[in-house]
Amino acid sequence: MIRPSLVRSSVLRMVRPQFIQHRRAFSTPNSVLRGDLVQDLYLREIRAYKPPPLKPSDSEGHVQKFSAPKAPQSPDEGDIAQDLKAYENQQVELEGQAASGESGAAEESWFEEEEDDEEHAAAAH
Repeated sequence: MIRPSLVRSSVLRMVRPQFIQHRRAFSTPNSVLRGDLVQDLYLREIRAYKPPPLKPSDSEGHVQKFSAPKAPQSPDEGDIAQDLKAYENQQVELEGQAASGESGAAEESWFEEEEDDEEHAAAAH
């Protein structure tokens, strides 16, 4: 004879897949636990990099040699006294005055007088 517990368990096995209980489970993705493979490789290569030692001759061809500029030549001092006298003897030219011996051209008046507002107002009425 078949035991009742065996029958019940077999019936429950058949019925159970239809009524699945949903459980909440906390799971972390594997990528968070593992870390980033590319980032790890990159950081390892950066840490392993050793720059080549610098030599004094490394700058040759990239930097020009310094040479002090030539001193400027001084002007001729003999001519300075004559130039100064000629400057002092020059006649002063003022704007608006005719030079000596030239006839003065009549200046144009560029200033235009506006008509009084009162005349406009009287003409309008």
